[in-house]
Parts: sequence; C-alpha cells; structure tokens
Amino acid sequence: MSPLLLGVGVCLAGWIALYALLCYTNGSCGYEWNCRLVTLLHGILAVCVTAYIGYIDGPWPFTYPGTKNSPLQITAMVISLGYFIFDMAWCVYFRTEGLVMLAHHTMSILGILLTLWLGESGIEGCAVLFGSEITNPLLQTRWFLKHSGRYDSFLGDLVDVLFVMLFVFMRIFVGGTMLYCELISPRPKFIIKCGGVAMYALSWVFMADIARFAYRKSQVKYQRWMNRHRMADVNGQDVKRD
Repeated sequence: MSPLLLGVGVCLAGWIALYALLCYTNGSCGYEWNCRLVTLLHGILAVCVTAYIGYIDGPWPFTYPGTKNSPLQITAMVISLGYFIFDMAWCVYFRTEGLVMLAHHTMSILGILLTLWLGESGIEGCAVLFGSEITNPLLQTRWFLKHSGRYDSFLGDLVDVLFVMLFVFMRIFVGGTMLYCELISPRPKFIIKCGGVAMYALSWVFMADIARFAYRKSQVKYQRWMNRHRMADVNGQDVKRD
C-alpha cells in the first residue's frame, strides 16, 4: 500500500474516531454540534500548520509556486484530505449542506489529491488551505452562538463583522493576488492553474452569498434602530402630554 494512501486512511480514521468520541461523551448536544467541533479543531490545526509552512518553513507561495512538495506540506495536505473526506461523507449522509459547500469540499479533495499525485505545488495547496480555513473558527463560533441562543448580541455582531472582513481580505484580495502569481509563473502545471481559477471562482460564489447575508442583516439592524427611535419619540411625547 502506498505510504500516502496509508497516511490518508490513518488521518480519516483519526477524524472519525474523534467524532465518535465527542458523540459518546457529548451526545446531548447532537450530531451536528459534535461534527462542528471536529470542523473547528481541523480549522485551527490547518491554519497553524499552514501558517508555519508559509511564513517560516517556506518557500513563499507568491514567489515560488510550482515547487516540489516538502514533507511538512505533504503532512498538512494528508491531514486535511482525511478531514475533508470525513466531512464530505457526513454532509452527504445528513444532508446538511447545499451544492455550493459540497462543491467546495469536492474541489478541495480533488485539488489535494492532484497536488499529492503530481508531487509539486504543495506550497500553493497549503496557501489555499490557510486562506480557506482561517475564517472557519469564526464561522463555527457563529453557529455555536446561534444554536445556544447567544447570537443576537454584541458578540454575535462582532463575529459576523470579523468573518466578512476576513473573508473579503483573504479569499478575494489575497486569493486574487495568489492566483495572479500562479498564472504568470511558468512553473505550475496547466491543470494546477485551472484548479486555482476554479477555487477562486467558487470564492466569488461564496462572496455573493455573504454580500446578500450582510445586506439582509444590515437592513434588520436598521429597522430595529428606527423602531427604537420611533418608540423613544412616542414615549417622549407622552411624557410631555402628562
């Protein structure tokens, strides 16, 4: 058996075991709650490892795309591949996600598989993992706040604002710069460049959904503010009449 295939199998088994343990010890919270705890852990782990790869271990992804995979890059991708297979299977089984998120998982799995098979462009793969997972903790925090009745608060608003700002900066601006460097470099293979274009296009699909969400939430906040203002004016007039 290929060492890479064995590694992916071990990581997949590890994520499944972690989920099973959470369900056993934290069963009262439900299956999705525990799955999102696994997702949160993967997000934090992936961001920490890929940040170390990009900023310390190197090479710099904007300058040296298409280089040979390093052992640490392979490890990071194998761990994430095991997670994405687990989460994809969970989402399909429980039918909790729409086509866009399933497409994201599918592209992530195929992209990592392609990078591991080619043995190169691992630094771009890790950069994409970093950019896509850095907003994950905020997304999961939002879900936990919503399902624990604490979302309609200053903390909920803060999480939403930070998520939108970080998503726009990392996935659109930094991601666009990364894609430009990928496309103009002669080193990465054509199929890798096509994958980069596809992932960036998917980011814009997510961006459209986020823009609609931000617009709706701002409208709701504005209406609440206007209603409070009107009530204050009415109460002030009633006091004057008395």
